[in-house]
Amino acid sequence: MQTTSHHFAMARARQALKAAGLPFDVPLERANSTRNEVFVSPDHVIRINRNPNQRLRRELMLYPSLPLQDWAPVAVHAGGEYGSDFLIVERKPGELLSRAWPRMSRESRHDAIRKLAEVLTQLHQTETPVSIPPLHVETHLLDPRAISPVLPTLLKIDELSQNPLLDQDILNGAKDITLRGADALADFHQRTLIHGDLTFENILWDGANVTGLLDLEWCRGASADLDLDVLLRFCAIPFAHVAEDYASLTRAQDYEDVPVWLAEEMPELFSHPHLRDRLLSYCVSFDVRDLAENLPTQGVELGPLHPVRRLTSLVRTGAHVTRFMDRLRLPV
Repeated sequence: MQTTSHHFAMARARQALKAAGLPFDVPLERANSTRNEVFVSPDHVIRINRNPNQRLRRELMLYPSLPLQDWAPVAVHAGGEYGSDFLIVERKPGELLSRAWPRMSRESRHDAIRKLAEVLTQLHQTETPVSIPPLHVETHLLDPRAISPVLPTLLKIDELSQNPLLDQDILNGAKDITLRGADALADFHQRTLIHGDLTFENILWDGANVTGLLDLEWCRGASADLDLDVLLRFCAIPFAHVAEDYASLTRAQDYEDVPVWLAEEMPELFSHPHLRDRLLSYCVSFDVRDLAENLPTQGVELGPLHPVRRLTSLVRTGAHVTRFMDRLRLPV
């Protein structure tokens, strides 16, 4: 059943089309998104950001710096007020790779990773434009401008340690991982672009090629293996990143080979001598940020994917990082 909020969102999408001088009485389909209102017409994708951070305006500023490749988004129009900016891009052929993945053969999956590696290499070789403003909020508590990039993570762990509902041993373990990662991240930089939210929900696949990288609002300058951190997390719990209508078909075991195939195509992404410490530190910085925004409540049972659960698994076992590293036979 469509809610009142859905109707208002669709009205905003049609208003954006009208403002762009495009047909606005066309069929619109709501697309899955955790951050924006997204609608798809036969020819366009309309994204509306309801947060006062101008993320979509910033994304539009990135487009001229992207490689001139078929996968790059093509902007049609942008506008809107502060707190309701919108971006309209051309619709590209294909479907979400995450939606196609369950019915693909192993050979087709392997081929998709080969093509994805080509696209990622092109993106990761793109110099970060100096004119692009920093993100208002980032996905990881890392700051390359600080004395150490992990300083924001350490400060937030110290802040969380004052919370009596949190396990101090786990927080101490998270701090130890972060401190070990400080040396491994000594060369953390912002010279070239990463996608920033590299899940298969943001990759278009037409059966032969990657036809689009979607949702570049988290695109920024960073070390390329920060994209690897996001992708490995997706491979470990893919069902948590996809739309409800096919989450039950999305199985972690179908993604076990993805890191192996990607390492074959992009060995430079896995070549850092302290990759394990880097990836563990990335995970802690992500989970600590998430925990600070989703603190546990007395008497409320935590779900299996709550950041407390993820951080506990990371500290005690290395979680998916250790599992994938073992699979890749990389040094630990």
